[in-house]
Amino acid sequence: MPTNINLTRPDMFRDQPTPTPTRATARPSDERELIEAERIYRQGVVTVRDLIAPAALKVDPSFLRLNGKFLQTLFVVTYPRYISVGWFAPIINYNSPLDISMFFYPVPSDVILKQLRNKVGALEAQLISDSEKGAPRDPMRETALRDIEKLRDDLTQGTEKFFQFALYVTLYADSLEELKNMTGKIEGLFGSRLVFSKRAFFQTEQGFTSTLPIGLDQLQVMFNMNSSPIASSFPFISADLSSDSGVLYGINRHNNSLVLFDRFSLQNPNYTVFATAGSGKSYAVKLEILRSMMFGTDVIIIDPEHEYKYLSDAVGGTYINVSLNAESKINPFDLPKAIGQDETTADIIRSGVITLKSMFRLMLGNLTHEEDSIVDRALLETYAKKDITPDADLANVEAPVMMDFQEVLAGMTGAENLVERLKKYTEGTFSGLFNNPTNIELDNQLVVFSVRDLEDELRPIGMSIIISYIWNLARSSLKRRILVIDEAWWLMQHEDSAKFVYGLVKRSRKYYLGVTTITQDVNDFLLSPYGQAIINNSALSLLMKQSPAAIDIVSKTFLLTQQERYLLLEAGLGEGIFFAGNKHAALKVVASIAEDQIVTTNPQQLLELEAAKQEFEQSANSGVATGAGTVMHEAPPLASR
Repeated sequence: MPTNINLTRPDMFRDQPTPTPTRATARPSDERELIEAERIYRQGVVTVRDLIAPAALKVDPSFLRLNGKFLQTLFVVTYPRYISVGWFAPIINYNSPLDISMFFYPVPSDVILKQLRNKVGALEAQLISDSEKGAPRDPMRETALRDIEKLRDDLTQGTEKFFQFALYVTLYADSLEELKNMTGKIEGLFGSRLVFSKRAFFQTEQGFTSTLPIGLDQLQVMFNMNSSPIASSFPFISADLSSDSGVLYGINRHNNSLVLFDRFSLQNPNYTVFATAGSGKSYAVKLEILRSMMFGTDVIIIDPEHEYKYLSDAVGGTYINVSLNAESKINPFDLPKAIGQDETTADIIRSGVITLKSMFRLMLGNLTHEEDSIVDRALLETYAKKDITPDADLANVEAPVMMDFQEVLAGMTGAENLVERLKKYTEGTFSGLFNNPTNIELDNQLVVFSVRDLEDELRPIGMSIIISYIWNLARSSLKRRILVIDEAWWLMQHEDSAKFVYGLVKRSRKYYLGVTTITQDVNDFLLSPYGQAIINNSALSLLMKQSPAAIDIVSKTFLLTQQERYLLLEAGLGEGIFFAGNKHAALKVVASIAEDQIVTTNPQQLLELEAAKQEFEQSANSGVATGAGTVMHEAPPLASR
């Protein structure tokens, strides 16, 4: 909610010279008539003061009524001996409109030093008198003496200044009952910091005027303070969540500041997004993709619902349709190239075999220990059949395909059942998807894999193969990349694919890859044993509107307060809570007009854009059909301009 803060030094207004009135000796009659006419004219002119002035104002001893709003002003009377930095933050961030004014009256140091010297003399005399009388020591006087001596040293050295400090807070409410409740809460916040405040009785108008941004202190309730405790009241400390550079994720709803982050500068570059359908999660992720591409980041997207086609076309990306009848093929047996000396060929082959075994568990169902061992040996022999051994150069070899694996498996004892189950993917209905060499190139800055046309049975397998291929690409060449997995709950339904995604998220930082997981089915994701681990390995998270059925598990996972629960249940389109490490703040996703037209997922807006595009193409075609006659009248000759 908006909070208006006025910081004023009243001496700036006190020392202004007062203009000396001049007295005219004589005025002609026409000049007097002109002045009178000007006065009458000004009475009918609307000024800025007229525009901002309230329509009605009622002054009551305990409150003020302004345009249907009820107002009350609180002023601070006393402070404790010690007050922590940021004590004023809960009041500044209070979720209601507030006007806050601070007045600083500088006091000359020589005046304060003289007063402190007299005070020190009185305290020392009292302590000596008590000691001579045998009275018990007075800790309060001793503490006051030490504080005064320290303040004298600081003032003499110039490290501290002395002020009279006034702090006023004006509250706004729609009803008198609401005003009383709000006033009690603010007084409670003050009291919890041992700061004593009072209500401005019979001074409601003066209190309201003192919190207006005009620099007038009509209450004149001040407290003697030096620089350090005044600094603890510094007002601009509301919930800030941003870094020095990076991508704009949205606007901080606490203070309207920008939420900027470079995900690759954090402890890990991973990002999780949870929201119900239609709350704006894809919109927010598309904005991050578009803005990340401006920094030269490559983006790869797994699109389960054809949502990223318009974005891909707008930026000239590559859109790959993965289905049984599509021309684009991905070979799950492909292996990455080694980077540096850390990974050997043997390590790469071993990692590829482990990944393929996870895929075969999705394809063939649960494997017994004996079948798992057979598949493991068959995979190693399949690679060896293509001369892919620990001594081979992976840059000059040809990867096997699914049929090669089936032939090796058919020659092994006890693999008859596995071969029959595998034939569905090599000779049967699903043979067109997995039994071909890879024929795609990811040489574009934006690449989108569409899995919408895959059958539900094949979708987890297809997504797993695509992620494996992208992972191999990331391991083959270090480059700043983002992988977006939309509807990640498809993979979290199966333990092997969920485990693979977790491994990818955990190891991605090493290969300069940031993984974004998006899901609307929060329960399926978080109830997976690997869902919580993925969140723990994601430096950034975004929670948008949640359903009542999922809010409990979300609250438990992200340790939300009751107010944050309500915020997520009632969140509007594009609103949510943004997490960066241990900090979080309410976020509003915003986009420019150009960005909105590119990333929108609103069907009505997409139809309007398509209609406008067709109209433009028709007008362009009609312009071309008119021939040179149209071109001749485009612009006058250069000499005539």
